[in-house]
Amino acid sequence: MYLYGASGHGKVVAEVAEESGYDIEAYIDENLSKEKVLSYPVLHEVPQHDIEILISIGNNRIRKRIVEQNESFSYVTLVHPKAVISKRVKIGEGTIVMAGVTINAVVRVGKHCIVNTNASIDHDCVLEDYVHISPNAALGGNVYVGEGTHVGIGVSVIQGIRIGRWCTIGAGAVIISDVPDGCTVVGNPGKIIKSRSLKI
Repeated sequence: MYLYGASGHGKVVAEVAEESGYDIEAYIDENLSKEKVLSYPVLHEVPQHDIEILISIGNNRIRKRIVEQNESFSYVTLVHPKAVISKRVKIGEGTIVMAGVTINAVVRVGKHCIVNTNASIDHDCVLEDYVHISPNAALGGNVYVGEGTHVGIGVSVIQGIRIGRWCTIGAGAVIISDVPDGCTVVGNPGKIIKSRSLKI
């Protein structure tokens, strides 16, 4: 398999791939100054044959753009062996689940998501495509997170909350009410400090 993105997040993804028994051929990255990351070569152009790949870039918008520009890729889904995942969870292609994550019953995780180290997602949650749940974030039961939203480090979301598309939930925020599309929320309790266009 190949990893698209050779920065810090890419290093963690590589170790999840290794722990999951994958052979990594190389990274792909446009930064010409990068020649090797960990023990793997860095290519600066996408190989011209069919490849298995995972996009190892933390930025949700960039991941979406790469997917839209590379329709021929075959995407790998990675789940760290030290994650605890209910047998009733559905996880989309191109998603990575890091070490220490717990995902409980009847959760749906979309395509090209990141569920980062030690995050906790309780029953009946839905994460749409391109969502990033950061380390140590906790979602109560029946939480909905819209496409492209980034839930920051240590965020707490109470049960039954709906968070819109392409939102940013700042580190440590406590979310006790619904969040509309395109909003940035910080604090305890969470307050909207700005909203932005959803044009991608």
